[in-house]
This record gives sequence, C-alpha cells and structure tokens, in this order.
Amino acid sequence: MSADKKCSYFSNRECEYFPCHPGAAPENFNCLFCWCPLYLLGPRCGGNFVIRPDGRKDCTGCLYPHQRESYGEIVCRYSEIAEAMPSE
Repeated sequence: MSADKKCSYFSNRECEYFPCHPGAAPENFNCLFCWCPLYLLGPRCGGNFVIRPDGRKDCTGCLYPHQRESYGEIVCRYSEIAEAMPSE
C-alpha cells in the first residue's frame, strides 16, 4: 500500500506526548502506529532498538513506524506479525 494514501498518515499534535521520541521531526511524525505493530517481532522488527539490562526492548531511539514513508512496509509485514502472535 502506498504511503501517499490519506489513511497512511495521522499526526496527533494535541497528544501530551507528541512527539513521543526524542529528536523526531514534528512535521513528519506519524502517530498512526502509536504502538508499533512490529514490536512483537523482537530483533526481526527492523527498527533501531536496544535491549535494556532488565531484558526489555527499548524502542525510544526508533522512528521507523513514525515515518510517513514506512506505512507500506509495515502493512506488508502484517502476515509475519500475525504468525508471530501467540495462539490459544
């Protein structure tokens, strides 16, 4: 899906956390993936993350899901995301 579709970008400048990542450019900050759907892919997510000493994944330095041009790439990975989800 193309990043030029109207549904591929949403910016919530009224959010108390906007922009929620340090160094992000507010004029190109996409809030559509406020919670990154790639998070559960762990190291295969493709983003800029670090593993904290307590073992948690820290995505503070990652802007990948918040860039307007990343929309199509993320949507194309939904089958991979669905496969990674735990089943009952």
